[in-house]
Amino acid sequence: MPTDSQYILNSIRQGCVMLSDDEFVIDRLVKYFGNGRIRWHVEFRGHRIELTTGQLKKQATFRRMVLEQAGLLPPQRAGANYRRWALDLRKNATELPWRDRPVDVGFAIDRLTSHGDGRWTVEHQGKAIKFTTTKLRRQVSFRKRMLAKAKVLPPELDPVAYRKWVDWLIQNATEAAPQAGEVSMTAKSWLDDLPELAGWQK
Repeated sequence: MPTDSQYILNSIRQGCVMLSDDEFVIDRLVKYFGNGRIRWHVEFRGHRIELTTGQLKKQATFRRMVLEQAGLLPPQRAGANYRRWALDLRKNATELPWRDRPVDVGFAIDRLTSHGDGRWTVEHQGKAIKFTTTKLRRQVSFRKRMLAKAKVLPPELDPVAYRKWVDWLIQNATEAAPQAGEVSMTAKSWLDDLPELAGWQK
């Protein structure tokens, strides 16, 4: 496993751009608090890079993560200079509760399974979240339960669009005990399968 420094050097050799101080300006740092943890989102040239406090404090890790996710390498600073810079950055961060964090465009559930009698299971990234028909059809209940159980907040749709999406999910749900040889449903995405909903992200 290469060290952070080796990774950065290898990336530079492969043609990544190394920025100077005057070129490297972060658009915004957002501090998300709640659920007993603090997370930081560095917004930089259209990229959103999620970091823990420890990752933000360590220059090598910070540079590596920006390079990995934005394809550009921040300048190397002297140790004390970086610590001051990171401290000023954290002091001036925008603070938001974790429940208001941005939602990935690619939010998708892996499968909706029907158990009969109005009981459903939503599968998302290895987690199975149980719903009743009522909770599934109410957007507020759906988003609240997904956040509580899977730690992900689905996008908020206008009521008509949400009803359409849920109806489509229910029509394409997998039965709890499928017959041998039946193929389970593939990933269902808000955007790929229902292109008319693509305008939810403002």
